[in-house]
Amino acid sequence: MEPLFLVAGIVTLAAVIVDIIWTTLWVDGGSGPLSGRLTTTVWRLLRRIRRNDSRALSLAGPLILVLTLAMWIALLWIGWTLLFAGGTVALVSVHTGEPADWSGYLYYVAYTMFTNGNGDYTPTSPTWEIASSFTTATGMAFVTLGVSYVLSVLGSVAEKRAFASDVTGLGERSEAFVRASWNENAGEANEPFRGLELPLESMATQLSLLAEQHKSYPILHYYHSESGDEASALAVPILDEALTLYRHGVPADEQVEPTLVETARASTDSYLETLDAAFIEPADEVPPKPDLERLREEGIPTVSDAEFGDELEDLSERRRKLLGIVRADAWEWPPVGDEDDVTR
Repeated sequence: MEPLFLVAGIVTLAAVIVDIIWTTLWVDGGSGPLSGRLTTTVWRLLRRIRRNDSRALSLAGPLILVLTLAMWIALLWIGWTLLFAGGTVALVSVHTGEPADWSGYLYYVAYTMFTNGNGDYTPTSPTWEIASSFTTATGMAFVTLGVSYVLSVLGSVAEKRAFASDVTGLGERSEAFVRASWNENAGEANEPFRGLELPLESMATQLSLLAEQHKSYPILHYYHSESGDEASALAVPILDEALTLYRHGVPADEQVEPTLVETARASTDSYLETLDAAFIEPADEVPPKPDLERLREEGIPTVSDAEFGDELEDLSERRRKLLGIVRADAWEWPPVGDEDDVTR
């Protein structure tokens, strides 16, 4: 018996099983300890190599997903191999009766994990027969969990990009978003942002769902979109800054229904709570504030710059988190560049 191999096998199996269950089944747990570190390591490595190359970074999500599955399978394989190698003649060849060597252990574990075996090796005792049954069970169960996880992540990626498209469709800057919803012919109805209710409610619902998906699948933070129009890391700050303009940038008698704004803001709060699971930190500085002059050019009444600046002081921490999201996804803060462009 080789106690060192036996202990190493048990520890490896325990670690990978905990990581798989943590990542795929624990909704509020985020990524497991192993897969979480793999995810951030691969992303940071790609950022270092390719910097802000959106085409290259768009491969990060699929690459991380494939590597995560490969890591789980490899660790299960290694763990069971070490476990069998730690026993006293756990396996023998049915043809020669000789004890299995390392290649035999690797071979036996591989076909036992993915099939029911082909009879080249056989366990030498009931204990190792039971271990073989568990090898098959873990292979079938956890490979199935892994495939289900992949399908769930891919579905969430599509919803994430749909949300981003809805937001940027109204404006690729917060000021453009507000201008697009301005009803200059409100007249006596005194509803300058009439018609905004339905799209804003829809976006808030989408963002709430997106936040829950990011809690379940932190890997979504690393599914980088090649186009800024489909990047939720830009869409969330654009939407939240637009909400800030609705709430603090225009006079009280011209504002959107406060309940509607706060409901949408709560969706952003839920999204911001997912950042810790993806190891995304707030930026060190506060981003540039929205430009009220862009609204005034369209005839939209605004508060004074000084009053708006005072209100933004209370939102500094929130806006630093938004900037952290933008930079973590290799973009620049939306109010940079031409009138309605989002630049990398």
